[in-house]
Amino acid sequence: MKETRETRRSTTQKGRRISPKDLEAVMSQRELAALGGGKLAYIRVMSSDEAKRMYPSIDDLPSGIQLFALQAADGTPIALTDSLNAAKGHAIGDELEVASVH
Repeated sequence: MKETRETRRSTTQKGRRISPKDLEAVMSQRELAALGGGKLAYIRVMSSDEAKRMYPSIDDLPSGIQLFALQAADGTPIALTDSLNAAKGHAIGDELEVASVH
């Protein structure tokens, strides 16, 4: 069997391959939103170009800079900044635990 990008990203469980599509159905949006009781967030690194696509209401964002998005467990944006320390500080100020996402 030829290994594709899709099968390389698949994980195994008891010898059975699980595709990323199978993993998407593990939790509903509502369950994911409730994860951590509203106290869990993560920091996502993104380019300003990616941020423009994700948040079209942001005006005058310069191209080519690295940004840090503080997001709730369900992906809801909380803050967008150009400093990792500012994103962490915002999380601390909102009493959020920042989870590591790999």
